Amino acid sequence: MSWISAEAALALLGTKPQTLYANVSRGRIAARPDPEDPRRSLYRQDDVERLASKQRGRRPATTVAAESIAWGEPVLPTAISTVESGHFYVRGKDVTELAKTATLEDMAALLWSTTAPIAFDTMTTSGSDSGLIASYRQVAELAATQMPPIGRARSVLIKDATLVVSLIASAITGVRSGPIHERLAAQWQRPEAANALRCALVLLSEHELNASTFAARVTASTGAPLAAAVLAGLAALSGPLHGTASLSMGALIRDAKRYGVEQAVSSLLRQGRPLPCFGHRLYPDHDVRAPALFATFAVPKLFAELAEVGENLSGEKPNIDFALCALVAAHDLPHDAPLQIFALARCVGWLAHALEQIETGALIRPRARYVGVSPS
Repeated sequence: MSWISAEAALALLGTKPQTLYANVSRGRIAARPDPEDPRRSLYRQDDVERLASKQRGRRPATTVAAESIAWGEPVLPTAISTVESGHFYVRGKDVTELAKTATLEDMAALLWSTTAPIAFDTMTTSGSDSGLIASYRQVAELAATQMPPIGRARSVLIKDATLVVSLIASAITGVRSGPIHERLAAQWQRPEAANALRCALVLLSEHELNASTFAARVTASTGAPLAAAVLAGLAALSGPLHGTASLSMGALIRDAKRYGVEQAVSSLLRQGRPLPCFGHRLYPDHDVRAPALFATFAVPKLFAELAEVGENLSGEKPNIDFALCALVAAHDLPHDAPLQIFALARCVGWLAHALEQIETGALIRPRARYVGVSPS
């Protein structure tokens, strides 16, 4: 990711400084302080070039559409969440403030726009498996039997949504009652981690139109059951560019232990490879969720050094995946804990988007731009 000076940005845009600043305030161009001179700002080159290309003239509709599904302009209206001016909001509330006290149950009520208290009661699960394998199976079985949402009242759909999360929670946390973060801490025999887990679940419960959420919305748009939408989200979440991103920290941590932090970080950067779990394209300065999670546990020394050296050498700060990985190390949680936490939390957000998509009654069906052999 490249950052350029104001002078370079203005040269590409051909506009006045006021216009540049206006585009930053509207979220069209990401900006951050210049590490060599905090009084100056740097601007994300990709954003500047994208905006400059728009200003050169009307672009083909195919180009606009292609850019829209790759960190481009918003494509779907939503009243659920947004990233604006470096902050993340759910239903107009700052998530980092919510994360100080809220639970995943609180977030479900907020995200699903219901005043009724939410409880993800223990469910009887089939089979002897537990954890992620069991949760995938449970949701798949429910997706095959749950009724479609069309023609059913929202209050009934909220019950369906609660059932889906309850199944996943029971598969991952075992047969326990109470708030999910406490059940999770008990399952892993780490009661001292309960508050940090609570915070992580809140911070990860929703994040606008990410890949797994889009998959869930597309599925919901077909009229499929809510469990099917969550199953689609789980499938997308399993990829290394999404829910398992924190696993990419493994090699960096091993090298940091073996060769030292600075050598491990600089070696990656010299190879032209970005640091795993640093930076986030939606946030001009830093992923605000990371420091919110860091505040709930003692960050291990190795991770603190990686964060400092990584920022000094790359100019990027740790993101939520880095913080999640640090949490796992701090409390010696299972190696797949990040994905389990992510899946538990985000299914609440997927269901919020599925419910919103159902209300629109619209099918999400984009067209493909054919680039194959010309038909004969």
